[in-house]
Amino acid sequence: MKTFEYVRPATIAEAIAAAAAPNACYLAAGTNLLDLMKGNVARPDRLVDVTRLQGLDRIEQLPDASVRIGALVRNADLAHDGEFARAYPSVAEALLSGASAQLRNAATVGGNLLQRTRCAYFYDAASACNKRRPGSGCDARGGENRLHAILGWSDACIATHPSDFCVPLVAFDAMVEVEGRNGRREVALEALHRLPDATPEHDAVLEPGDLITAVRLPADARGFAAHSRYLKVRERTSYAFALVSAAAALRIEQGTIKDARLALGGVAAKPWRARDAETILIGTKPSTDAFRQAAAAALAGARPSGDNAYKIELAQRIILRALQLAAAGTPERLPALPASPFSPLPGVLQHA
Repeated sequence: MKTFEYVRPATIAEAIAAAAAPNACYLAAGTNLLDLMKGNVARPDRLVDVTRLQGLDRIEQLPDASVRIGALVRNADLAHDGEFARAYPSVAEALLSGASAQLRNAATVGGNLLQRTRCAYFYDAASACNKRRPGSGCDARGGENRLHAILGWSDACIATHPSDFCVPLVAFDAMVEVEGRNGRREVALEALHRLPDATPEHDAVLEPGDLITAVRLPADARGFAAHSRYLKVRERTSYAFALVSAAAALRIEQGTIKDARLALGGVAAKPWRARDAETILIGTKPSTDAFRQAAAAALAGARPSGDNAYKIELAQRIILRALQLAAAGTPERLPALPASPFSPLPGVLQHA
């Protein structure tokens, strides 16, 4: 690990000024960044510690019935907030299916959004990786790539985004509040992350110094609470990133799907919103046939990036199962979160 300057600003304005310097990084829990630094994958000249900034660690119910989640809220605290979990059960389910309890107790909402890919070639400083070193090539293209992207990839990069949390957020049209050198702005979470194209080194649309201060879920997302699930398939039951995952949410009235939300994880360099599939579902009766049609539409543009054609079929199956579970109704156990932050949400891991 190279030497670096450590800065602890007292205000958001001071943080932005400090982080706008060349090769500076924000530091919160550091659950991803410190691993990258120890492996010489990330080599910042300055770390800007934002953990002491005031007002970024709150979960706020806003007057319009939306919820605002500060960027420094811990993943475990958000998942175990009873009111939040009752309103957004699939988001709590996604949070509790990610990482270990110890990491969830440390990791922050803002850091979760901006975590880097877990591609083994990105983590190996000796491998060619356009995301880590632009123009060097992509060793994953001809290497071990069974875990890589099937949607939105390019010849320059086939990595996937690792977040569970982001998948239902994208499905529910979450907004990200950002403060930077030019003031405050909002970015749709669906637009926050970039597809690789020819510039995979740019993970997000953020500019130097930009600081995520909060995530906001709109009020209408509450309307899916009765039929909302997050389902994740991984190679081992705990502490593994998704091979594929799906967030499915339905609003069912008098036996008909009035609205539908569907997003996928583990399939692209960003959480993937399946809008064509949603359109197919709206106005239909919940049924296996309708769900299969939606799954096929969601993966219509998928193509293998290597030895991973199986992920296309797997993703369709996980969509089908997630929609079936959502249609059956959110289990009553989901709002009743366990008292201990070290206990997984009952039923989450059994579907992994």
